[in-house]
Order: sequence, then structure tokens, then C-alpha cells
Amino acid sequence: QVQLVESGGGLVQAGGSLRLSCAASGRTFSRYRLGWFRQSPGKEREFVARISSTGGITNYADSVKGRFTISRDNAKNTVYLQINSLKPEDTAVYYCAATSEVVDTTNPGRYNYWGQGTQVTVSS
Repeated sequence: QVQLVESGGGLVQAGGSLRLSCAASGRTFSRYRLGWFRQSPGKEREFVARISSTGGITNYADSVKGRFTISRDNAKNTVYLQINSLKPEDTAVYYCAATSEVVDTTNPGRYNYWGQGTQVTVSS
């Protein structure tokens, strides 16, 4: 079992930055692949970024590549999402998630555990 709690969201002007954190409980955190997803009103939850269990491999959605950075600290049971050059279209609830699956981990259906989400609002 893994419990995830996100923090760090807020209201920011376009062009600004935020750092989202996701703290996990459980001794097996380092075994899980982790992802960040986001969901806007009326839209499906979409993949943002993912990171391997050791942190050595990361992948990003095209819409955030070059602006967002995912990282993890297994000693602190925490995964981060640094988001820079924010745009109004980045406004969404951001969720972190954990999975023991290996394939198709851009698909939210492959994730076993989810946090409650943190709201990011970008004003123009």
C-alpha cells in the first residue's frame, strides 16, 4: 500500500513557476514508478510526466517538454514536479500516482495509487 499526498499548487501568473511535491507513505516507495497527471474541468485526466523507480528514466508529454521536470528522492519518499514558464492552459488539478506496472505507464488506468490532487491555476 502507498498513500500519496500532493502539495505546492496555487495561483500564479503566466510565465511563473511552481514546484509540486508528492509525499508517500510506505516502505516500498522506491519500487514504484511514479507519474504526474492533470485534469481540467470537462476533460479527461492526461499524462504529464513519469519517472522510473530509480529516477534514471523520465518521460514527458509533448505539451510540457522543456518546461516541466519530474524528479524523485527515494530517501524522502517524495516525487517532485518543477513547472516553469506556466501557461493558462496548464491550469488543472495535478495528481501524482504510483504504479507497479512496467508498460503503458502514460495511461492513468495503469496506476494503482493516487493522491488527492493539488490545484494549479495560471492567470493570463
